[in-house]
Order: sequence, then structure tokens, then C-alpha cells
Amino acid sequence: MEKKAERVYTLLKKVPRGKVTTYKTLAKACGLSPREVGHILSKNPYAPKVPCHRVVRSDGSLGGYTHRGKPAPSIKMRMLKREGVEFLRGKIRKEFIV
Repeated sequence: MEKKAERVYTLLKKVPRGKVTTYKTLAKACGLSPREVGHILSKNPYAPKVPCHRVVRSDGSLGGYTHRGKPAPSIKMRMLKREGVEFLRGKIRKEFIV
């Protein structure tokens, strides 16, 4: 596995159930751009062990999510709600973002 992806996956595994992080925060911690993080996560072979559904946009909106090769934001939302993450007007409430 590529070192960049390894760093992203290692850090992402530390995001606890019921919390999310942002592409920007993860990117900063790994020395990458948010787009690079998104690209790496779109190819995540370790889901759900590496919980890419816990990464959202900086404004609290869901951002991308792919399930079986197709865009699936409703699945991402359902997974987060199941973990206890709460939404307000379609965006994740700030207290759930780490």
C-alpha cells in the first residue's frame, strides 16, 4: 500500500464511533490536500474497519461516499445516524466533528 494512503487510514481509524472528522483536518494531519484524501478514501479497501464514512466536508455536509462503485450519500448518512451522529438542516452538528 502507498505510504500516503497508509497515513490516512491509520489516522482515520482513530476517529471514534459517533464522531466525524473533515477532509481538511485529515489532509492537514497527513500533509496532503483534501482532494488527495478524498481520492484515497474513494478506493478504501478496508471499509468499514477504516471508517471512511466518518469523513465529511468542513461545512458539516456529507461530501462524497461510494458504495459498491456508486454514489451513496444516503447510506453514509444512515451509517452516521446509526452511530449517534446528529444532523441539523442536513449538516452534521458541530459537536460531532473532531
